[in-house]
Amino acid sequence: MKHFRSKCFAVLGVVLVGLVFEVTALLPQSSAAPTYLGFDRNTYPGDANLKALHQTFSYAGYWLNNPPGEKTNTWTGHRAAVESAGFGFLVLFNGRLYVELKPTELKSAELKSVAYSTKLGNSDAQAAAAAAHREGFPAQTVIFLDQEQGGRMLPEQKAYIYAWVDAVTAAGFRAGIYCSGIPSEDDGKVVTADDIRLHAGNRQIVYWSINDACPPSPGCAFPVNPPEHPPSPAASGVSFAEVWQFAQSPRRKDVAAHCSNYSQDGECYAPGIPLALHVDVNSATSPDPSHGRTH
Repeated sequence: MKHFRSKCFAVLGVVLVGLVFEVTALLPQSSAAPTYLGFDRNTYPGDANLKALHQTFSYAGYWLNNPPGEKTNTWTGHRAAVESAGFGFLVLFNGRLYVELKPTELKSAELKSVAYSTKLGNSDAQAAAAAAHREGFPAQTVIFLDQEQGGRMLPEQKAYIYAWVDAVTAAGFRAGIYCSGIPSEDDGKVVTADDIRLHAGNRQIVYWSINDACPPSPGCAFPVNPPEHPPSPAASGVSFAEVWQFAQSPRRKDVAAHCSNYSQDGECYAPGIPLALHVDVNSATSPDPSHGRTH
């Protein structure tokens, strides 16, 4: 994701918890808990760059619909090429912003109804499952819902998310969610991932946490060679996260102001690529976090 939009998203407690998270994030991981580096970006990097990218990254984000702010999805049709290059997957479906949880023709009293949000979550999940089938992803692939808004989820947002999770699961896939791992300063210090999990009941959801504040994030870094390793997703501030997006491109000035290792233009560029290619950087507990490979 190139941008992470939030209605009430802010960094809190960086100074207070920074030292603890910084030490945890940068400690080498034990052999019992390996971690793997991956990237995601809104636009497909091109077949010619896959080999070079795989020198650094184990897996790649893969969009099933138009990424945030995009009018087309350039990833469509490239699953086989990405897998052939050796990558695992982070399979993504772009969810809805709260203001979009309504058709424009409805009356104002119906604009933000839980009922409509539930219906939309169900239909979007069916679209996600259909796209995953078309792209050739196997059953039980984890599809991550891109939840771009942070803070405490409103009833309408939760209705959408849980309806989406239920319908994706019913379609034979596993449900994941990409969401904030940063305490929201103006919303009771709530962490979105905690809030979603707290009210999820017995739903089995895989969590992909976003926390690009330095610390705990190492910033635009690519720790893949011993003795360095990618930081544990649990160091994101979400102990149950299986994936951590710790760098976004461009650097978010309001969140990642203390990150000093981005390029001068604020982008995070993948190493080893002759043509500058900006990426978001992730750590995961698996080289194929979505379990989307067929071989």
